[in-house]
Amino acid sequence: MQFVAIVVALGVTVLSLVVLTDAIMRMVRVIRLGGPAPGRKLNPSARTRTLVREFLGHTKMAKRPVVAVAHWFVMVGFFALFFTLVTAYGQLFDARYALPLIGHWIPFEWATEAIAWATLLGIGLLTVVRQRSHPRALGRGSRFFGSTFWQAYYVEFTIATIAASILVLRGLEYRLFGDVLHFPLTAFIGSWFSGVPTADVELTVHLVAGLKITVSWVFFIVLAWNLTMGVGWHRGLAFFNIWFKRDPEGGPALGAAKPLTVNGEPVDFEALDDLDDDASLGVGKVEDFSWKGLLDFSTCTECGRCQSQCPAWNTDKPLSPKLFVTALRDHAYAKAPYLLAGDESAKAEAERPLVGPVDAGGVIDPDVLWSCTTCGACVEQCPVDIEHVDHILDLRRYQSLIESEFPSELNGLFKNLEKAGNPWGVNASKRMDWASGLSFEVPRVGVEVDSLDEVEWLFWVGCAGAFEDRAKKTTQAVAELLHTAGVSFAVLGDGETCTGDPARRSGNEFLYQQLAAQNIDVLRESGAVRVVSTCAHCFNTIKNEYSQLGLELEVVHHTQLLNRLVREGKLTPVAPAGDAQIAGRPVTYHDPCYLGRHNQVYTPPRELVQALPGVELREMPRNQQNSFCCGAGGARMWMEERIGTRINSARTAEALDTGAEAIAVGCPFCRVMLSDGLTEAQADGRGEGVEVLDVAQLLLAAVQRGS
Repeated sequence: MQFVAIVVALGVTVLSLVVLTDAIMRMVRVIRLGGPAPGRKLNPSARTRTLVREFLGHTKMAKRPVVAVAHWFVMVGFFALFFTLVTAYGQLFDARYALPLIGHWIPFEWATEAIAWATLLGIGLLTVVRQRSHPRALGRGSRFFGSTFWQAYYVEFTIATIAASILVLRGLEYRLFGDVLHFPLTAFIGSWFSGVPTADVELTVHLVAGLKITVSWVFFIVLAWNLTMGVGWHRGLAFFNIWFKRDPEGGPALGAAKPLTVNGEPVDFEALDDLDDDASLGVGKVEDFSWKGLLDFSTCTECGRCQSQCPAWNTDKPLSPKLFVTALRDHAYAKAPYLLAGDESAKAEAERPLVGPVDAGGVIDPDVLWSCTTCGACVEQCPVDIEHVDHILDLRRYQSLIESEFPSELNGLFKNLEKAGNPWGVNASKRMDWASGLSFEVPRVGVEVDSLDEVEWLFWVGCAGAFEDRAKKTTQAVAELLHTAGVSFAVLGDGETCTGDPARRSGNEFLYQQLAAQNIDVLRESGAVRVVSTCAHCFNTIKNEYSQLGLELEVVHHTQLLNRLVREGKLTPVAPAGDAQIAGRPVTYHDPCYLGRHNQVYTPPRELVQALPGVELREMPRNQQNSFCCGAGGARMWMEERIGTRINSARTAEALDTGAEAIAVGCPFCRVMLSDGLTEAQADGRGEGVEVLDVAQLLLAAVQRGS
């Protein structure tokens, strides 16, 4: 039996090393099919710090602390228990074998036993979590819906078997050596063998060591035969995917959109004629993704954290960020043999349209692609730093720029942006109509002031703030508050045009660049240095994306500036009179995705609400990093929502469930969507007396009480 254990263990080891080496080489060849990914090797020291922080701190998993702790011990066990594998090879031949120097060193032995127990308990807990969240009980509500369960079960079995083998081996060693000081957590296992002859105990050591080695290496054989088994491969690939993430300092791939590139170089629409005829604008074939994109797809562990947070998936739409990634992964690896060697057996896969109806062979259905609100919840949640939004945007770019295949409603949006410079198609001469009812004059650059050197701030009004009736009230409130606080500011008036956010998020990169170039010229000519914006989308675009085109400005959101003014005593909110001051008006705050997740601004608007006397802040269950989208991002504000529940209706219902009398927002897009959701709810008999207000309006009402 000992001989059989030796032959099997060594044979499996050799076979595993051969097929694993071949698999790694095949995987590298597939990933290298992707195009360049510029900037992914810059600042290696910061990247290494980020990797160590995310690896050891499990920072991306902290939102589920119980799962994070269990996974941390399983992860540590995978590496720290490597020495037990080396020991097992010695135990195949000598049951009393121990590693030289450290084999009987008490700290090493204690640590080995503690980690082995923690690994076994950790994988047991993760198995229970998976079963309690199984789709058979929760359906689409399960984050594991669509995941490949046999792979997860196999990984769980392998880890549990290895951990249990280590503990049994330690117990058998106690039976042979008999010193409990060296076996604090496994001596009781050894006591089970107290009546067993020593020769039989030694044989058991040989067999269990052989089992441990075999199970360990068969795992890698299974991986080698399943290159798309992300739940197994992520153990190695995650390190590379984290190290090569977009932001070396560790921030998620949010905020600025990834630039449109051809062969790794950013594309300027003015140089369009210089591009090769076969240049791909965006992604039309899976090999058009960068190598980082293909690495992303390979790394997905199918944990479903992205899916559980996705507003589209949670309102019964076909988009699941997880299934989006795994579909691209499976297609890439199925098509790779044809791309690499012209393998005719993969020709049918190679000819599948990357975006097209699934029933017609498409890899990604158009309804999947266009359901995305680009809210960034998937990117925020992903423990291995997959950049879902970037990939969706690249697919949209190809559909818009090359195929001209996009939702019909976007035709009107693009025409309005091209002709009038705003999504509503209103003439630019009406950009100052919002200021007509104010008791003071709002200075315009080039009219009342020559340049922005004469004032502290440029107030970027934005298209919604200038033309949308509900958003105009926010614009007026901010202007009045700045005037009251003695803060000098000016606006561009008809010099403003759309920042280009809706064009860019819907894939029309060239229209975005045209609008951005126009704005950048105006901002430079007017001497802009500091900008305050009430629109989270304008805020994000000017702050993060205009810098890609060479313009650096200090940009703040109006809630940040107003909060600063309150703290400095330049604005003093006053409590309402009567019982309301005692009871406190319940208000809930909705985090705009492009202010919160995309720019990490969570505290200032909350501090503002909490600074209002007579107001009680009630948080929705999903708030801050876990906030739920209003449904307007990704140009969805200008597209009809025909599938499933309306996202704004779901979010409004969540706000009403808090019992709040007002829903506070910090973005005109959110205000429109939640106002529409509230109107729908009130038609059904819910939310009477509730109103949607910008934080600035709440503050203005409190400040005006003082006068």
